[in-house]
Amino acid sequence: MFDQFRERFPMLNHKWDEYISYYNRIEVPAKTVLLKEGDVSHKAFFIEKGCLRAWFNNNEKDITFQFAFENEILSGAESFRKSIPSFFTIETIEPSVLHWIHKKDLDKIVEETSQIPEMKDNMLNAAFDRQYHYMKHFLSFIRDTPEQRYLNLIKESPHIVRRVPQQYIATYLGITPVSLSRIRNRLTK
Repeated sequence: MFDQFRERFPMLNHKWDEYISYYNRIEVPAKTVLLKEGDVSHKAFFIEKGCLRAWFNNNEKDITFQFAFENEILSGAESFRKSIPSFFTIETIEPSVLHWIHKKDLDKIVEETSQIPEMKDNMLNAAFDRQYHYMKHFLSFIRDTPEQRYLNLIKESPHIVRRVPQQYIATYLGITPVSLSRIRNRLTK
């Protein structure tokens, strides 16, 4: 499962077995809460199989703002790094196979590898990619109509439309499930 990382960073071959031993494999059903909004995050999750969503409560409504799938990592990053209460909840959408690592173990890996230029670049790129995703999503709420947001989602991330229940997609797009149904009906006519 971690073979893609091993291939990308061969300079760490002597440490891989140790680093991989820090990860704990779990199988969880759909609708399993991995991190609750307001709790401090002590784990990061690597997804072997399944789909996760990150969401927050806004006036008793769930607002989804991120999905994660196979070979992606998801955590309450701000909470995880700063030991502050999480701004959001992470839960599984599908039955999932995950590998989690405790903060103290990941901190050790980061400390040991941060002086390796390729590792540092990889960490910076991951942070940039996350920031880019959030900024693009935020700007779409200002610039695009709900129908444009849905069409962009179909074009850029068709796997989300195929795998994620409509009620979560609707909140991700900032609309109600009824509005999403109307948009989908208009587009299929």
